[in-house]
Amino acid sequence: MTLLETTNPESTPSTGTRQTRRKGWLGQLLLRLHFYAGVFIGPFILVVAVSGALYSISPQIEQVVYSKELRAPISGAALPLADQVEAANAYIGSPDALVAVRPAPNPGDTTRVMYADENLGASETRAIFVDPATAQVRGDLTAYGTSGALPLRTWIDQLHRNLQLGEPGRMYSELAASWLGVIALAGLGLWILRIRKTKRKKDLLRPNTKATGYRRLASWHGSLGIWVLLGAFFLSATGITWSTYGGANVSELRTALNWGTPSVNTDLSSAPTGSADEHAHHHAAAAAPTGDAVNPAAFDTMLSIAKEVNVNTGLVEIKPPAAQGQAWVVQEIQRSYPTEVDAVSINGQTLEVVDRVDFKDFNLAAKLSRWGIDIHMGTMFGLPNQILLFALASAIATMVVLGYVMWFKRRPTKNPSQRMGKTPSRGGLARAPWWGAALVLLAALAVGCFLPLMGLSLAAFLLVDVVLGQLQRIKARRLLADSD
Repeated sequence: MTLLETTNPESTPSTGTRQTRRKGWLGQLLLRLHFYAGVFIGPFILVVAVSGALYSISPQIEQVVYSKELRAPISGAALPLADQVEAANAYIGSPDALVAVRPAPNPGDTTRVMYADENLGASETRAIFVDPATAQVRGDLTAYGTSGALPLRTWIDQLHRNLQLGEPGRMYSELAASWLGVIALAGLGLWILRIRKTKRKKDLLRPNTKATGYRRLASWHGSLGIWVLLGAFFLSATGITWSTYGGANVSELRTALNWGTPSVNTDLSSAPTGSADEHAHHHAAAAAPTGDAVNPAAFDTMLSIAKEVNVNTGLVEIKPPAAQGQAWVVQEIQRSYPTEVDAVSINGQTLEVVDRVDFKDFNLAAKLSRWGIDIHMGTMFGLPNQILLFALASAIATMVVLGYVMWFKRRPTKNPSQRMGKTPSRGGLARAPWWGAALVLLAALAVGCFLPLMGLSLAAFLLVDVVLGQLQRIKARRLLADSD
């Protein structure tokens, strides 16, 4: 039998029996969906949970492993950025590849001078770490993305993102993110159905330590699940925004609704012409690139202008023009609360402010997107955020393991040929009233279109279910024929 079948097709139950059987269709359908998704997607969720838990504490690990590069003795006032950039240029020997500078945010931190390198991957730069007080180079490492993750944290991030398999590997995390919310929703439905029937409702809110065997495992699985439910939904929703196919649909939806994140304009062709703005007379005029290389003194100039406009945090990135006809960009990169991501673009020739973007002016959707990503990465509220993420990811991983143990416990012990646990019975959808079946099919179609990988995997589950059902029917007929 398949998901679309009920009992013996040759039998015709009475109207009263049919109505009685229909009462439990939703629980049966949810249980089977929860089971199939858990069995086939469980390994992906387990890997993404374990790697996510490790990533949540990776900033602390990074501080220990790369302490020499990240920290410098506090020995005096910081030198101008020009001196620090010149020291990095002398060390690397190729100033033409300079793409950004991140000044030391606090005493005891190092300045990062970042260079493009054709041997590095996308979003990677070669970071030279400079002591701001002495201009001594303290390290040379590869940094990744806006977070500035160093090699160890980048490795954990790529394991979490794509299993170290590059772009094709991102399908694994997309499957995990897409199905995590659905599995949690199905689990919530089962929990609600059970708590309405049971007399010991508290056993569904905390583990029943007196239970044994399968019941003990189920108690832990169910009670733990209800406490991590909101967190699982959050990780699923925010994780999808990073995915390849579902993430593209999210981006298109945000664009259609005008929920995009504002970006600073760097095009000088659309900038006003004429004399320099009111800030120009405070700064040196040598801010423009000199030949093919960037004048190191320009970084001090641009930072000084930006501080007079809207940059007021220590975590800052200064980027020279990416091409001719482009402006400099100074942007805040503080992802902890309160969020500081203001940015300003500056004409390197006239020192005019070309454009500015302030986080306070973001629309609500853009702010929620920024906050959601930062909470997902553990940067929003610092250490408490990291601890919560570690606990949440560990709980999700534990639930996956408990689910597999429960499946194994359900195996028919008296039949050695059946090593694994039994599958929940089929036929839930066929027992549903027409409106229930229609809602389920419409929901599956809508979710499958928005999350294509999930839709394809759901179709695969149904195909496997149909094939297994047909094989069971053939086996049952053979046994019946042999008995005759």
